[in-house]
Amino acid sequence: MSKTKEKSDDSGENSSEGGFKMKKELTLIDGVSIIVGVIVGSGIFVSPKGVLMYSGSMGMAIIVWILSGILSMLGALCYAELGTMIPKSGGDYAYIMEAFGPLPAFLYLWVALLILVPTGNAITAMTFAQYIIQPFWGDCKAPVEAVRLLAAATICGLTLINCYNVKCVTRVTDTFTATKIFALIIIVIAGIVHIFTGHSDNFQTPMENTNWDPSHIALSFYSGLFSYSGWNYLNYVTEELKNPYKNLPRAICISMPVVTVIYVVTNIAYFAVLTRNDILASDAVAITFGDKMLGFASFLMPVFVACATFGSLNGAIFASSRLFFVGARNGHLPRAISLIDVKRLTPVPSLVFMGIITLALLMAGDVYALITYVQFVEALFITISVLGLLYMRYKMPNAKRPIKVNYMLPITFLIICAFLVIFPCHESPVEVGVGVAIVFLGIPVYMVTIWWQNKPKWLQRLFDDFNDGCAKLFMCIPEEVRENCD
Repeated sequence: MSKTKEKSDDSGENSSEGGFKMKKELTLIDGVSIIVGVIVGSGIFVSPKGVLMYSGSMGMAIIVWILSGILSMLGALCYAELGTMIPKSGGDYAYIMEAFGPLPAFLYLWVALLILVPTGNAITAMTFAQYIIQPFWGDCKAPVEAVRLLAAATICGLTLINCYNVKCVTRVTDTFTATKIFALIIIVIAGIVHIFTGHSDNFQTPMENTNWDPSHIALSFYSGLFSYSGWNYLNYVTEELKNPYKNLPRAICISMPVVTVIYVVTNIAYFAVLTRNDILASDAVAITFGDKMLGFASFLMPVFVACATFGSLNGAIFASSRLFFVGARNGHLPRAISLIDVKRLTPVPSLVFMGIITLALLMAGDVYALITYVQFVEALFITISVLGLLYMRYKMPNAKRPIKVNYMLPITFLIICAFLVIFPCHESPVEVGVGVAIVFLGIPVYMVTIWWQNKPKWLQRLFDDFNDGCAKLFMCIPEEVRENCD
């Protein structure tokens, strides 16, 4: 049986107390690859339509893409302070727990567990499957059952890889990160060639039809920020990052400007080739772009999109499973999810549990509506996390902060997030209302499963039997064994 124990030191090499824990195997390059790999997924290939639809003009759309990148960079820097001050895996969950206590942290975990993470993974898997299968059906629509089956197989395969070895995960992420960047380079080069051959008519009146309504501007940022989703994912795996006090901010400062430049230049290429009406009429802008510019090689674009979504899904499964692992370790989820495989030191039960929920969501009738509902909730909890940063600056002024950003960064980020939370309430009251309802539904769940200490013996025995059964099934290290292995 393979066992690993690490000693705490002041360099941030270990964030947990003694016992079994996941290995620190992630280098700076791995960290950059995880951020770029998770962010650059299906969003850049389909979201330009949403940004343009709500912003109204190509000029304003470019501005939204730039500001979305800057906003993500501000958030990532704020999270760098949080991640090094609280070097625990779990991201927002860990920070909200530290600042505001167990109930708000549980509500974030509740929303992430049921909606945010598995729905995002399900949609990414469906997108991957759609672009792989569609070429075999030509102009006909691919069967939904075939798409779901391939999506399910993809989720199972990537979950297996994540269970097996962390290095395997990073190799897959590194490989597909390079592939998707290559795809975007082709788009950019094709767009530049198109512009320098005299095709610049689309930029004659860039601000025409701009929509200045604050609600629509906020919704355009939702679409833009959706493509930047993942800028905080490296914070979920801080415990596995080598020298996190140095490598976390370095990875952020390298990856976020790179992603922003890639996105802005890619959108300029889109706008150079496609008219406003072309983009608004397309559900997959990259495919429409490929049909116009790549000729006989246009069939490669679905492959590129599939590679992008595959790498993004792999990174998301890797990072988000650590969120649920930490939540279970703190008693907010069944203890079985906090177990670690004794040979590979990976959170196998957490990965399997999340995979099962994701597979179930593949059968849902309209997962896209769920994404609309929770975009508001995601912005809300990011706001709470940054508010926690400011609160801890006041409450714990002498706490060790290896990275300490200027006060103006979190304040500016907080104001912008508040704008993104408040203004869509007017334009999309139903979606916002459902999102709030999902959050508040977690309160009675928390009261019954966590706050209620004196549960009936038969119920507690049932929980214990379930946890022990999982430990035996997955050959994992139980919590009590970990605590006695110092």
